[in-house]
Amino acid sequence: MKEALQKAKELDDSDSLSHYKSQFHFPQRNGKDCIYLCGNSLGLQPKITENYVVEELKNWQQKGVEGHFTGSKPWVSYHKNSKASLARIVGALEEEVVAMNNLTTNLHLALASFYHPKGKKSKILIERGAFPSDFYAVHSRISLSGYDPYENLIELQPPKGSDCLKTEEVIEKINELGDELALVMFPGIQYYTGQLFDIKRITEAAHKVEAKVGFDLAHTAGNIPLNLHHDQVDFAVWCTYKYLNSGPGGVGGLFIHEKHAKNQSIPRLSGWWGHNSEDRFKMNNTINPIPSVDGWQLSNINIISHASHLASLSLFDEAGMDNLRSKSIKLTDFMEHLILDSDILKNQVKIITPGNHEERGAQLSIFLLNHGKSVFNYIIDKGVMLDWREPNVIRVAPVPLYNSFEDAVNFVTILENALANEG
Repeated sequence: MKEALQKAKELDDSDSLSHYKSQFHFPQRNGKDCIYLCGNSLGLQPKITENYVVEELKNWQQKGVEGHFTGSKPWVSYHKNSKASLARIVGALEEEVVAMNNLTTNLHLALASFYHPKGKKSKILIERGAFPSDFYAVHSRISLSGYDPYENLIELQPPKGSDCLKTEEVIEKINELGDELALVMFPGIQYYTGQLFDIKRITEAAHKVEAKVGFDLAHTAGNIPLNLHHDQVDFAVWCTYKYLNSGPGGVGGLFIHEKHAKNQSIPRLSGWWGHNSEDRFKMNNTINPIPSVDGWQLSNINIISHASHLASLSLFDEAGMDNLRSKSIKLTDFMEHLILDSDILKNQVKIITPGNHEERGAQLSIFLLNHGKSVFNYIIDKGVMLDWREPNVIRVAPVPLYNSFEDAVNFVTILENALANEG
């Protein structure tokens, strides 16, 4: 690993984003910063977050209720402060994105607007082994619509011997379901394998059979550049506490394409914050939704959570998604090569994440062929934070904002030692 470490130091020295690492707080392990490779579960806290949160605490302290309408960022319109940043991150118009609620609440709101089964056009296509947030939401939505989820929820799984679905297999299933298909609900990146789905092609295929398309971007937003508006996605939801580093349980995000967002007659579960803001406080109970994604808002947002969100978004504005993606590809590829070139690891682990970096984000899912969770526990004990998933998978997320090439070498060295220790 000596040569690899030297190469890593050279790559870090030439990395234009390397200075961002010092702008994050790292948990301590064994008296020093841990190697944090768990951004796909919870992103680290930017050091500037405290300033953003304290500012709003002081506004509350000093202004009380008047904080809703005074100051540089009045609370009544606070959600607008993140729109430009979010639009850049997910490839949308500002009127198509809003930070509000949490992922699952936003998903239920979107399903209420976009899943309306009629006759045989009643089926929802998801992936087998979808993240529970998605499964529970679509399962319950089918039931609430008066249909049997066990007949109308179609779960597509990879063929035997494969870890991932090919885009062609997804499109083939969409075409097979044809005029029975009402909605396709997929992740942008599959949480377990780290596979990046082809959002554009899946959307095009679904629209050809007149089905709506939604994406769960929990592991995608802030991970790879997106083009939701151009790709004609109907809706998307995401959380902000993973790659977007906005704090545990942080505010969620919602995208509604312009063609729907401006349609005030589209069915929705309404809240008064989605009502025309000019008339909102007249309390006249008329239905007049804002002609943008803001029309799906339910109530005023959690200011403290959103302040934390704004802090992290300011770093994304500085760094730029294209720059982050460029480093992410280099960093993840570098870690992959270290694993594949290791004489110790080559017969002990299998990377189930796609090998083509165009088909993955900042993640490698490592399947332990001959050992179990004791390997993971050894790695944790040596100062690395990462994620375990049954059976026998370690999810590793080399995040470009705060991980280095040297981190990759040190992690792989510890993984080798863990397996040698087991042996």
